[in-house]
Amino acid sequence: MTNYLWRLRKEIWASKFMGLSSSLPVFLILLMLLGLFLKAKPLFVLKPLSQIIFSSHWLPLKGHFGLWPFIMGTLWVTLLALFIAAPISLFVAIFLSEYAPSGIREIARPMIDLLAGLPSVIYGVWGVLIIVPFVGRYLAPLFGTYSSGYSVLAGGLVLAVMILPTIIHVILEIFRAIPQAVREASLSLGATKWETIKHVLLRQAAPGILAALVLGLSRALGETMAVLMVVGNVVQVPRSLFDGAYPLPALIANNYGEMMSIPLYDSALMLAAAILLVLVIIFNLIARLILLRVEKGLR
Repeated sequence: MTNYLWRLRKEIWASKFMGLSSSLPVFLILLMLLGLFLKAKPLFVLKPLSQIIFSSHWLPLKGHFGLWPFIMGTLWVTLLALFIAAPISLFVAIFLSEYAPSGIREIARPMIDLLAGLPSVIYGVWGVLIIVPFVGRYLAPLFGTYSSGYSVLAGGLVLAVMILPTIIHVILEIFRAIPQAVREASLSLGATKWETIKHVLLRQAAPGILAALVLGLSRALGETMAVLMVVGNVVQVPRSLFDGAYPLPALIANNYGEMMSIPLYDSALMLAAAILLVLVIIFNLIARLILLRVEKGLR
């Protein structure tokens, strides 16, 4: 009896410890947000938070810290990158999982892992040497406009290439987790391979594919160096893909530690970091709600 009580007590303590451990990530996120807003407090004590967020006037020497151009620059580049990367990632994953010979598959997987592990500065250099001239010399004239090449489009293309390996790898693992018997059952009923993929595999993998896209989106939102090198760093709200932009991560990386002699500048940068974190949380929550609806629809 004593041994049973001891084991029961250990089970209760283990359960409490695991519950506390699982709540640690949420606590850390809240702690980060609290720290950033406390550092930013001197700024929005003087001005309303809405005025700072939705203002386009960025003149630190005059005390104007409008963050709207940086927020819009972040959204333009990130959503464009996801728009480009999502279909390509899905088609590549389908090909490697269902159509490619084993030899091609074994060569492609390590290459995808290698791309995922490359430092972002390498992507940035590649973007400056290849993507920026391509956008400025060929794509912009094709659409009847002028661009230096340092633009939202260049940033979106570079960022799309950066998040491709992450999304492809996750989707491949999701397809691998679907039992082969599911494919064979569909084929045995007379469905073609493409019909099996379209109506069975994609339906089964839909929640996981959405999770992979959210993972890619989260990485894209926080990417700094590569985007900083090709997007132009122009303080303006972009009106086309060929306009320059200035995403929030680039603002923080470019200025933190160099402009601290200007009053309230550090508070503005901390507020920018807090807004970036809030954007990541919002997109993840939206994706989670969509995921729950998808899973409910699949039942």
